[in-house]
Formats: sequence, structure tokens, C-alpha cells
Amino acid sequence: MSLQAYQKAATRVETPRETEYRLFAQVTLALVDASKLDPKDFVGRAGALDWNRRMWSVLAADCGAEGNQLPPELRAGIISLSIWVSKYTSEVIRGDEDIQDLIDVNRMIMQGLSARAETAA
Repeated sequence: MSLQAYQKAATRVETPRETEYRLFAQVTLALVDASKLDPKDFVGRAGALDWNRRMWSVLAADCGAEGNQLPPELRAGIISLSIWVSKYTSEVIRGDEDIQDLIDVNRMIMQGLSARAETAA
């Protein structure tokens, strides 16, 4: 039974949307875990905050790349969100803002990715 489950999983290929959703889920879970720590625990929270900022930076770079096939309005929106995430993360690190807003934004993106995946299926 476990061999069959492994074989099935090994042959399954994720769509790009599923990969994006999985990445958002992993990063968001790390942010949720970090949100449970004392806001003054910079070392404990830094990894999740940095991972989230890097993920958004890569998304923005991809949206700015020539050949990206997303609609221009969506690309611009993702780039704008990436800029906001970067600035807001700095405010969270300084203790001026709460990490929850970063979690909420990621969850909204995950909802959009999930809805698009369901529509495509």
C-alpha cells in the first residue's frame, strides 16, 4: 500500500499554480508560527519574515521579466504588493507593525490561486 502511494505521488506533476500555492502555504505557515513568538524575538521571527520578503521579491522580478505572460495589470499589482511587503516587513522587524497583515495578504493570494485552479479544472 505505501509503495503504491509513493509511486502515485512520484508520478504526479504539479501545475505552476499548484507549486505557487504550495510555496505560499509553506511561507505563510512559517509566518503564522513566527506570529506566535514574542515580537521582540527577532531571531525567531527573522527567518520567516526574510523568506516571505524573498518570495515576494522573486515574484516581482518574474513579473518584470520580458516574456512573462501574465496580464500587465496583474503583473503591476504583484510588483506593487512586493514593494509593500518589503517596506511593511521592515516595519514589522522594527516593531512598528504587526505580522498578521503579511499573513492576511498571503492568504488572499492563496485564495485567488485556489479559485483559479478550481476554475481551470
